[in-house]
Amino acid sequence: MRCDASSWLCGRHVSVTTAAPMRSATGPSSFFLCSKPTVFCCTDAPKDSSSTCSDTARPWYNPLKRRQSSHAPDVVRHWIQTDNQQPLSSQDRFTVASYNILGDRNAFAHRDMYRNVPSHYLKWDRRKRVICDELVQWNPDIICLQEVDKYFELSEILAEVGYLGSYKRRTGDTVDGCAIFWKADNFQLLEEHSIEFKGYGLRDNVAQLSVFEMQKAESRRFVIGNIHVLYNPSRGEVKLGQIRFLISRAQLLSERWGNAPIVLCGDFNSTPQSAIYKFLSTSELNIMLYDRRELSGQRDCHPAQVLGVKQEISSPLTLIDGLLKHCWTDEEVRVATGDAESNLVVHPLKLNSSYATVRGSTRTRGSHGEPLATSYHSKFLGTVDYLWYSDGLVPTGVIDTVPVDILQRIGSLPCKKVGSDHLALVSEFAFTLDTNGDNKTTASSI
Repeated sequence: MRCDASSWLCGRHVSVTTAAPMRSATGPSSFFLCSKPTVFCCTDAPKDSSSTCSDTARPWYNPLKRRQSSHAPDVVRHWIQTDNQQPLSSQDRFTVASYNILGDRNAFAHRDMYRNVPSHYLKWDRRKRVICDELVQWNPDIICLQEVDKYFELSEILAEVGYLGSYKRRTGDTVDGCAIFWKADNFQLLEEHSIEFKGYGLRDNVAQLSVFEMQKAESRRFVIGNIHVLYNPSRGEVKLGQIRFLISRAQLLSERWGNAPIVLCGDFNSTPQSAIYKFLSTSELNIMLYDRRELSGQRDCHPAQVLGVKQEISSPLTLIDGLLKHCWTDEEVRVATGDAESNLVVHPLKLNSSYATVRGSTRTRGSHGEPLATSYHSKFLGTVDYLWYSDGLVPTGVIDTVPVDILQRIGSLPCKKVGSDHLALVSEFAFTLDTNGDNKTTASSI
């Protein structure tokens, strides 16, 4: 134990094709530049009966007991344009959506997390339609989904509007996985890989990597990564290991295709205040400065804590536990950094978050510029979803998220017009002047 004071694994590929996709002839650039849609969400479930307090107890508001009300507000999501004046190499643009859609099995296996949600809002047949309606309305070029356990049902719907898809199921006993969809008329899939983290001692989670080329601009290639990082808040070393591995493989794939720029999407199960976020945004982290059980920041995001209803009380055991926070075993160090002799975990990319780059309202953004919340249920209110991008790209706009006070008045997600306990993230990207416009290198083996 340490104490300090201070080969690719390719998964099964599933494709769905359509002979005559039903979609507008409008290209991706003109759609997002000329007609930005507004998305509404509201709820119409009956009010919950009011709670009572004893004469001796001080009454207090518990947001966790609030049911979705017929008077809950509409949720309006707008496109926000960047004020970044960085020169663009062309008008070639593409849009990417990342969405943890809440697996059908997970929704009912963890029913206690959705006790504020009317049961009919949790039924898959309804959520499936709502989720696809959201995606079709936003019209992204690339869709990255997490917690997918009904892939064929989704792919049939999305095929009708011109998408092809690829799916990778998690290993072990779980039934959900990750899926990437893309517009077949506008993008060609050049190469794809799936990562099974279990093969590297990093649990049963999976990730996807795909290289796309724009059909109307053959020199425009980019890499898309899609990941659902391990949830367990106590296993920060595994989270770091999974993210580190994904980034290293994305970098190799980028170099293989002429240094194509990279977008990494997914549910990273880490908050903007966390050490893991710092690792992603700064490219390195000294793990000995942190408790591995607190690397993700998830423990600080219970709705009662976020909304100021409940304060954490430190006990003697908590204080003693804090004194031991810098203790790591050699195996934990190896999992996190890839080397049992190194305390520093690094990655080779310069990554930025699209939502942190495109400034939003103080009602929806926190101190890091990230959304205040991308996920909300009875045990969590905070941000864990991101769209990270590398050099060569710049976000030109994002669909803003939802103010916390509006989410609080709704009571929980899913709701009438949001089919998951997460909010989808959508960003438009453009190529910058430093992008290699001649990246037509023939792929070679890694």
